[in-house]
Amino acid sequence: MTPSCGVCASRGEGMRFVSLCCGIFLALALPASPSGQAVGPQPTKVASASKVPVHTKQKVAKKPPGPPAKELFSAIKMPAAEAARSIGFYAKGCLAGAKALPIDGAAWQAMRLSRNRNWGHPSLIALIEKLAVEARAHDGWPGLLVGDISQPRGGPMPSGHASHQVGLDVDIWLTPMPQERLSAQQREELSATSMLADDKVSVDPHVWTDAHVRVIKRAASHPIVERIFVHPAIKKALCEAAAHDSDRSWLHKVRAYWGHNDHFHLRIACPASSPCRAQPPLSSDDGCGKELTHWLERVAPKPPASKPAEPARPQPPKPEITLDQLPAECRAVLTKAPGGVAIPVAAKPTGAPDKASKTLAPTKRAPEVGPTAQ
Repeated sequence: MTPSCGVCASRGEGMRFVSLCCGIFLALALPASPSGQAVGPQPTKVASASKVPVHTKQKVAKKPPGPPAKELFSAIKMPAAEAARSIGFYAKGCLAGAKALPIDGAAWQAMRLSRNRNWGHPSLIALIEKLAVEARAHDGWPGLLVGDISQPRGGPMPSGHASHQVGLDVDIWLTPMPQERLSAQQREELSATSMLADDKVSVDPHVWTDAHVRVIKRAASHPIVERIFVHPAIKKALCEAAAHDSDRSWLHKVRAYWGHNDHFHLRIACPASSPCRAQPPLSSDDGCGKELTHWLERVAPKPPASKPAEPARPQPPKPEITLDQLPAECRAVLTKAPGGVAIPVAAKPTGAPDKASKTLAPTKRAPEVGPTAQ
């Protein structure tokens, strides 16, 4: 048995022997290192924070939003049998009690019949019919070729437009109506004529006429009309044609915008009986100054680059509008007889506050003039 320091002291060997005895005891008690040297107590190892298991919350799968709203609205072939109402915004809404523009009229023909987009608010349909007759009688215009208006119950469309959702927009071709009635096949295959010259910033004098100016001026002069969108080159031609007119107030409603080189997009204001939201007011000028100059610079062909441009990064597809994003009243419009559709379970309200109710709230963003401007 290894003697203790106390035992050595009890034998009276003296302090030196006591020190020697204690040293031997400590040497035997401590563990040896691989090199044979005694080592002291080892520090306690603390686990790295990165190795400590972290308990994370389980991700809860989001409820699917249901099919895009365009699939629901484009499937319906007849309007909702109720009072006429434009609901929501031009680019996010729906239409109840729509009226069809007859495919043939006294001074108009409807185009692209397979799309079934010759439906609108009765106020717009009445204006189209009146404008067609007036233009033939007073402006030397043989008649209107009418493009898309809206679907039977409005809403987003499978292709072609972001607006036209509440039955208050119509595309009117700048191609004069022929004297003969077009066949169904011709109405699908005939293309509208572009008014642009090769420079893309002026109109082609071989196709643009004074009658074009007169029919657009007549359309803009109707009090119910709120906006007319045309290509910047056409806006320029209109400004030049009216340069010496005493009354240029109608030009204020005609605004330059992308596309619209072969038609003009006419939009009327929200009818008093409809829960729809108007666009912000336009600026007070006629759009023939700095605004037009800016647009012409944007659409002018660009000179070839001195070096190849780097390929643009592909952009993710824009999310589809779902039924939950439209005003709540659009649900009832979808299901209304005759021919309403059942709303898929995934698209029904979940009990959370209806985000679509914010659609009618006043906007705080800077005013814009485009067809989809909020």
